[in-house]
Amino acid sequence: MATEKRNTQGSSTGAKDELAQAAARPAAQAASRAAAGESDGGRLTLENVSARYGTFRAVKDVTLAVRPKSVTALIGPSGCGKSTLIRTINRMHETLPGATVTGSISLDGVDLYSSNVDPVRARRVVGMVFQKPNPFPTMSISENVSSGLRLTGGTSKSEIEGIVEDSLRRAALWDEVKEKLNQPGTSLSGGQQQRLCIARTIAVKPRVVLMDEPCSALDPVATLKIEELIRDLAAEYTIVIVTHNMQQASRVSDETAFFSMDDDRAGYLVETGPTAEMFTNPKQALTEGYIQGRFG
Repeated sequence: MATEKRNTQGSSTGAKDELAQAAARPAAQAASRAAAGESDGGRLTLENVSARYGTFRAVKDVTLAVRPKSVTALIGPSGCGKSTLIRTINRMHETLPGATVTGSISLDGVDLYSSNVDPVRARRVVGMVFQKPNPFPTMSISENVSSGLRLTGGTSKSEIEGIVEDSLRRAALWDEVKEKLNQPGTSLSGGQQQRLCIARTIAVKPRVVLMDEPCSALDPVATLKIEELIRDLAAEYTIVIVTHNMQQASRVSDETAFFSMDDDRAGYLVETGPTAEMFTNPKQALTEGYIQGRFG
């Protein structure tokens, strides 16, 4: 991964997109992985990842392995680079002027920053749910969910209708909106809008879903529904969630990664491990202090 700002248009000519090749792996290979007890897809590996905004280094030398089809929570004080880090995973960070990334980020063995990986496709297979619900204001509920499918083309109207229903069901929203699919997405409540955004994300069949404080703008009832949904979705997707809510991290995640800042305010990974262990017996005193609320 070069330090220079990358071309966000990807490689339109030349080698076939590596993510597309990985998605088309033979069924025999998938069966072999399953027989070995491995999940077929969604394994994230970060090695020595650093991210900068101009000369400011926001993330420093993060190495992290994310188990497929699990929930990994990123916790730590504000400003320690958690949101920046997940934006490097789906190549959103590089779209900002002066933003650079170094290190290696791979999904199922494919370097996401390879010149043979189309950034647009990278953002399809690594979806993002943002802090505040952001349904497209000029689109209906149905159009919001199908927007990614219609953008890429190649899907029939009947197939789109089926995917819309399936995605809304997976997002635990179908029963609440099935009679008003043509109404604006913005007509829904805040919690419903966030579930709509989750449905929109999973409609394009990602392998990884990144969530940047998805419940911070929601009330406790809506938050509970999102948390239940996250646990359900982990059976199919690798989920990485940024949260400042320690109780939420302990409820929804399988693994937790704790971040802090050095004297230059660069975010770094302090430690990671199974959530139950991190919250009861962390290895680092800094982690224990943060979880117990002594700072942050």
